[in-house]
Amino acid sequence: MTDNLFLKLMAERDHLIADGAMGTNLFARGLQSGDAPELWNVDHPDRVASVHQEFVDAGADIILTNSFGGNSFRLKLHNAQDRAYELCKRAAEIAREVADKAGRPVVVAGSIGPTGELFEPVGPVTFEDGKAAFAEQARGLVDGGADILWIETISSREESAAAVAGAATTGKPVVSTMTFDTVGRTMMGVTPADAYRHLTSLPVAPTAIGANCGLGATENVLSILGMKDAVSPDAIIVAKANCGVPEFKNGAFTYTGTPELMADYARLARDSGARIIGGCCGTTGVVLKAIHDALEGYVPGEAPTMEAIVEKLGPLAGVTDRPAHGHGHGAPCAPEGGEGGGRRRRRRG
Repeated sequence: MTDNLFLKLMAERDHLIADGAMGTNLFARGLQSGDAPELWNVDHPDRVASVHQEFVDAGADIILTNSFGGNSFRLKLHNAQDRAYELCKRAAEIAREVADKAGRPVVVAGSIGPTGELFEPVGPVTFEDGKAAFAEQARGLVDGGADILWIETISSREESAAAVAGAATTGKPVVSTMTFDTVGRTMMGVTPADAYRHLTSLPVAPTAIGANCGLGATENVLSILGMKDAVSPDAIIVAKANCGVPEFKNGAFTYTGTPELMADYARLARDSGARIIGGCCGTTGVVLKAIHDALEGYVPGEAPTMEAIVEKLGPLAGVTDRPAHGHGHGAPCAPEGGEGGGRRRRRRG
């Protein structure tokens, strides 16, 4: 039996509950649009810890560190490019402390998000430069106590390859999820089945693969189903959907999803083959508890049809129905003020 907690739990259980949104919940604790949430690991560690605690109390088996934008490329936007290792190590230490006092096994997953840059051959960032940045981030997370590295919200094959390679330098298990929010593809045109085949063909393949963020629960379940023809029988698939889509009302973003809808989503994701299920943008502790409770003792059924998914979760959200999709720990799924620079910079929210 392995001594890695994540692999041990996956071997013992039929499913694990991943956490919800860091950014949404940091906003509720005072984070301002445009701020770097990773700086809160030093400036407000108690507030970051309280988010982790909220998810542990709701039943999370896996909590993701507050380090989504903790690579040197993204931190350069805040003149903190030389602090990637420090901020990521601190992020993992905060999560580790919460996990260790939970009274039950809780996995600390080191969150690694995209750089916000374009990789060769489309853009200027080389594979080696990307790998080095992700490796620096991963080292900080592992040195701070992360059990695994969790790469999320990636859109291109090139960046995902660099991220997995960088994370793999630590020797820890790697999870990799992509975001299929553009007519069933990632922003860079990758389908769910192509993503699975690509990730499993890398020199060091991720231990778990799946879909996160996007246009809501319907799209996420359809993305998981889209991998079905490509996945192996023993694959560990991850579903981490947004809690609906964001709406700007009364000066703030709210999400259209409800605990009841996300409970239905959790069971449909499980029916579709996902073994790790949680929420992304908009997912609070209340929503995560609904996900947890919906799966407690649940026996998965047959894979649902598209009609059954739409009937339960609603139709796919149209791109015109919501703000442009930014992303991240520090902002809702909306443009990040002042940081776009003409590129779509995702932040996990």
